Amino acid sequence: METEVKLTKLSSCAGCGAKVGAGTLSKLLGDMPTHFDPNLLVGFDRSDDASVYRVSDELALVQTVDFFPPIVDDPFTFGQIAATNALSDVYAMGGEPKLALNLLCIPESMPQSAVQAMLAGGYSKVYEAGAIITGGHSIFDDVPKYGLSVTGFVHPDRFYKNHGAREGDVLFLTKPLGVGILTTAEKAEMLEAGEIDRAIQLMTTLNKGARDCAVNYRVHACTDVTGFSLMGHMLEMMQGSDLSARVETGAIEFLPRVLEFANMGLLPAGVYRNRNFAEPFVEEGDLPLKVRDALYDPQTSGGLLIAVDPQDADALERDLMASVPSTQRIGTVIAKSGKSIYLV
Repeated sequence: METEVKLTKLSSCAGCGAKVGAGTLSKLLGDMPTHFDPNLLVGFDRSDDASVYRVSDELALVQTVDFFPPIVDDPFTFGQIAATNALSDVYAMGGEPKLALNLLCIPESMPQSAVQAMLAGGYSKVYEAGAIITGGHSIFDDVPKYGLSVTGFVHPDRFYKNHGAREGDVLFLTKPLGVGILTTAEKAEMLEAGEIDRAIQLMTTLNKGARDCAVNYRVHACTDVTGFSLMGHMLEMMQGSDLSARVETGAIEFLPRVLEFANMGLLPAGVYRNRNFAEPFVEEGDLPLKVRDALYDPQTSGGLLIAVDPQDADALERDLMASVPSTQRIGTVIAKSGKSIYLV
């Protein structure tokens, strides 16, 4: 769909790269008071992907909210990406999305057709997920932003957290890395025609397939890889589990030309924020700088990072290979050591 509006030109940052850095966020929330409720199974105090509230012995609600400025120019595609990203938090908790509310910020000058296309893109992915958009809220803003508040269902005894990994668990990643770097190159007009298409395909692919595979196995921890990068989200998982990870960097898939652009220093600002947060806890070894930088790249609508019992790893791998964009067996959880993550 064509539009006169160049959405990415209206914002200085894009997608999940616009997120407040993990270190800054933890400081902002550090002194917030919390109130005890025995039915609140997961709250904001654990830096998890969504909250979980027990309604009955058989049902818990998973709730999340996510929105961001445009990462592509086409409004329909932007709506799809934003919705896919918001739905991902429910899948990361092992839940099924059921209800969604639109969150929309638009400049007064934005054409009605562009706004409608953005909303239509969001609707298309919500319905693909088997959920329903029931309303929302909109305001005028100089920078367009779109996303969703999502409610999902999960069994109160069978949801995932971003901590709880166990020593020996095998780590899987379900989408390639490098979306932030590639979209930065696209914004700088350094990509050839069609080179951004694979990244867009990944950002509009629901993590439903990964979730549907994972629930059949003994998954001990799960999170989606978004703005804090693979290193940032893995760090939260390892610190929350009081363990460390050994990561086989050769098993990690990067999108085409990502390492080329990283070698040129064409990096989004989020790379530096993620480095400041996670790098002190990562043993990077003698890896090339371009690889290390790419591991801190903020992802938009990234894949799931799954820690699964080693006895289930082979079976889960086979299932994932038929269900997700990229099945990467990237490492193992080890006993807590001097660093939280060891790159080899």
